[in-house]
Amino acid sequence: MKLLKELLPACFLLEPSHFEDARGTFVKTYHEGICKSLGANLDIQEEFYSISRKDVIRGMHFQLPPHDHDKLVYCTRGAVRDVLLDLRKGPGYGKVASVDLSGENGLMVFIPKGVAHGFVALTEEALMLYKTSTVHTPSADCGIRWDSFGFDWQVTAPIMSARDEQHGAFADFISPF
Repeated sequence: MKLLKELLPACFLLEPSHFEDARGTFVKTYHEGICKSLGANLDIQEEFYSISRKDVIRGMHFQLPPHDHDKLVYCTRGAVRDVLLDLRKGPGYGKVASVDLSGENGLMVFIPKGVAHGFVALTEEALMLYKTSTVHTPSADCGIRWDSFGFDWQVTAPIMSARDEQHGAFADFISPF
């Protein structure tokens, strides 16, 4: 695994180790020692995945303290534009970063506590995997409205959950991070 770049402070674009031969491909998606040395230490408590159709927007999600968590996300099938919004008090507050993740490029994003996460599916089907440092706590689940922080999703008719459409605007958010 290697660090490709820092997208936001302590938010890293990573390339996992992969090996190919006549049988196919083997990918190592997590190695505690390597991740720790890169500054992407993650005590994995839960893992899950989502499957989305083209033009689905999921986000911008995070959990409130004390249930906030670090995440490692990647796309194993299809492609997404992954979007990050820094909610941490300080000079990075409100900064946005995005990167395309796909089954083809195999890239991963380490997302620290205090950074909201979302994505838009770019292909007919996209499979996203998430490793998190805390177990999902519904009472701590929170979000920022997808269209309230100046990011151009480049989708004319997004498909969204009612929950995501009802998140509060970024301008009204008071950060606990």
